[in-house]
Amino acid sequence: MVTILALAAAMLYGTADFLGGVASRRASVFAVLALTVPAGAVIMVLVALLGQVPALGGLLGHGGFGAAASAGDWSAAGWAAASGVCGAVGLIAFYTGFASAPISVVAPVAALVSAVLPVGVAIAGGERPAATAIAGGLICLVAIVLVSAQPADHARPERGNGPADDGRASRIRLVTSARLRAIGCGAAAGVGFGLFFICLKNAGQSGVLWPVAISRSAGTVVAFGIALATRTRLRSGRGGITVIALVSGSIDAAANVCYILATRVGLFGLAVVITSLYPGMTVLLARVLLGERMRWLQRAGLLLAAVGVVLVTV
Repeated sequence: MVTILALAAAMLYGTADFLGGVASRRASVFAVLALTVPAGAVIMVLVALLGQVPALGGLLGHGGFGAAASAGDWSAAGWAAASGVCGAVGLIAFYTGFASAPISVVAPVAALVSAVLPVGVAIAGGERPAATAIAGGLICLVAIVLVSAQPADHARPERGNGPADDGRASRIRLVTSARLRAIGCGAAAGVGFGLFFICLKNAGQSGVLWPVAISRSAGTVVAFGIALATRTRLRSGRGGITVIALVSGSIDAAANVCYILATRVGLFGLAVVITSLYPGMTVLLARVLLGERMRWLQRAGLLLAAVGVVLVTV
């Protein structure tokens, strides 16, 4: 059961990220954020409320935050709110990267950084990772290089070879700029997501579903605040952006539920390992539906990324 739930979470996370990225290519990143995050918040609040029903409480873990509040543990609410803010900031960088750079680069870099960052915080806190975790971190670095590798025919040309070479040099600069944006946005998103996982971990010590619901609600406040500050319109008729964004947020919330249930019914490490493979779904959808090409170096990088994430999280 844990394998099924974790695989479902990975597929849902990857699908939600892909849909959010597609929407951000057709509308403002802030508009997409102001639609996806609230949609997920509504779903999580409803599920948390269902967790209070005796017949469902055993499976959903009773939400858990009500008991924490009655015990005066409001620090958990603070951690949950902080995770929501970090997650919203991560999504801004994530969708910005999707809007201006290859999805097949942004998604893996974000996943790798978000996996490595919690390990670094654990080391700073006195934990000593196993040799497999250290090896996983090194493999992740190699994977980032491979995923971001330039095509061989994009080698820098010599100067003075005429207008054709000048045009080629211009194309090289454009491709290089897109790759650098992808790496930068992916890394920024990974930091936001990594902090999200760290904060939510601390909040989750007092419950399961309600901390996530509070986290998404805090993210909603941030998303609406940014949309108001930038005077962003939340509706757009182009290509059904509103529907795509709402579906993305709802799927992301469903992924949260599947992930939480996976950690409740089985080994936490196994659930994390399987769920962390979600970028594969995003890249696969980008390849199949958007026709984004992947060279063999990028494919090798994705395989190493999967190995690295597995080693880091075991």
